[in-house]
Amino acid sequence: MKKILIIEDDPQISALVQKGLAEENFNTKVANNGLKGLDEFHFWNPDLIILDIMLPGLNGIQVCSKIRETSQVPILMLTALGTPENVAIGLDSGADDYLPKPFKFIELNARVRSLLRRIESQVSNTHMLFQFDDLVMDDDRKTVTRNGNPVSLTSTEYRLLLLFIMNPGKVFSRIDILEDVWGVDFESGTNVVDVYVNYLRKKLTQFGGSKLIHTVIGMGYVMREEE
Repeated sequence: MKKILIIEDDPQISALVQKGLAEENFNTKVANNGLKGLDEFHFWNPDLIILDIMLPGLNGIQVCSKIRETSQVPILMLTALGTPENVAIGLDSGADDYLPKPFKFIELNARVRSLLRRIESQVSNTHMLFQFDDLVMDDDRKTVTRNGNPVSLTSTEYRLLLLFIMNPGKVFSRIDILEDVWGVDFESGTNVVDVYVNYLRKKLTQFGGSKLIHTVIGMGYVMREEE
C-alpha cells in the first residue's frame, strides 16, 4: 500500500483529503505544520507528499527545498496563490505538480496517481545516457555536463532538458511541454514554459558554446544544432 504524507494546516482540507485517499486504498498521515511535516517525512519515508504552501513554522516552499536536499519523492503542492509567478516559485523549489485551491478530490486523486505512475516508470527504466553536441546527460546519476563542465539544474529544468535531449529535432508546443514536464494544465496565457526555457538556455551557455534550444515561431521549441 502506497504511503502519502499530507502536510496541511487546514483541518477541513486535510480530513477531506485523508478520507478520500483512504477510500482509494492509500495509507495516509497528516502533519499540520512544516516542522512536523519534515519530521514525518524523515521518520515515515512516504511514497508521495501533498504539501500546502501557506503553513505555520516552515512554509511549503521551505519544506519542499529541504526535502529536495536528500530525496526525489514526488511532491504535489497545494496553493491558494495560483498565479503563474507563484506556481513557478513552487515548481522551482522542487515540486513535481501543483493544484490550486479550491479543488475537487477527483482531480487531486488523478494528479496523485499520475505522479506515482511517473515514478514507477522511471524506476523501471535502465541506465540511460544521452548526448547532444557537447552536452551529456546521465539520467541514472541525474547529472548534466557541457564540454566537461557540470551544469546545476533544478528538478523542473532537468525534466525540461530531458524531454528535449530524448527528442532532438522534434518541435514541442508549449502545451506539449506543460503536459510532458509538469503533467498539468495551466491557463492558456501562462508564460511558465518561456520562463523555464530561458532559465535553461542561460545555464547551458554559461560556459560558452552554441545555443541548443531554439524557438520555432508560432510553433514552440526544438533542440537542434545552431545553423
